Amino acid sequence: MSVQIITDSASDITQAEAAARGIRVLPLRTIFDGQEFLDGVTMDNRQFFQRLVESDTLPTTSQMTPYEYEQAFRSAVDAGDEALCVTLSSKLSGCCQSARIAAEEVPAAVVDSENVCIGQRILVELAVRLRDQGLTAAQIAETLEREKKNIRLIALLDTLEYLKKGGRISPAVALAGSLLSIKPVIAIEHGEVAILGKARGSKNGSNMLTELVRKCGGINFEKPYCLAYSGLSDALLQKYIADSAPLYAGHTERLPISAIGSTIGTHAGPGAIAAAFFING
Repeated sequence: MSVQIITDSASDITQAEAAARGIRVLPLRTIFDGQEFLDGVTMDNRQFFQRLVESDTLPTTSQMTPYEYEQAFRSAVDAGDEALCVTLSSKLSGCCQSARIAAEEVPAAVVDSENVCIGQRILVELAVRLRDQGLTAAQIAETLEREKKNIRLIALLDTLEYLKKGGRISPAVALAGSLLSIKPVIAIEHGEVAILGKARGSKNGSNMLTELVRKCGGINFEKPYCLAYSGLSDALLQKYIADSAPLYAGHTERLPISAIGSTIGTHAGPGAIAAAFFING
């Protein structure tokens, strides 16, 4: 008996990555002007951003249903395995509730990541490590519940346009921010999006991001960590990596990088960069 790890595409784990690491990623649905796509299956991240920048309105996403989770859990149990499900934050989506409803029908350990994007991703990656060490689903879930409190996800947005389109800020605030080249720095705190600060220009924003990573108490390089970018180019992320080299020097030869998908990309827009890691503690 093994443990089958199940998560959703808000983790930005691609289907190819999932297959290579023994993870099952359930695709959320992204809807553009009434046309539905399966995240990471019938629409990849690049295709998503190509459509996003061309669209006048924001796409919508639909959560996973209890039936979809139940089918995934049943597939694991029928194979003689245990099911462990890590969902995106219950404060951002109803996926966790759907998974817990499904677990009442088919036994499964369900963990609310209280995160999204690469914050959710690194929790799943920790689950994979624990599975490969031979832990049971219950043991993994218990560890994840404890360790998720130590995850920090910090991001720098390049534009306010998509927060305006989504009704998160007013057009006047977006215009003023654009004229002043304001770059918001956001984080996931207690399962929700929080604004940590605002910087004038990309360089100041990158410096603020680096300083906030330091203030978190340091990156635990013994656990999973990841950087990410949104859009069609990773140029801004590569510049950040060069500018923040002291943070990672001597700890790793290669920084893991992920592409931000539709769940966060809808509101962040292109040009965002992010870092997710476990703090020392």
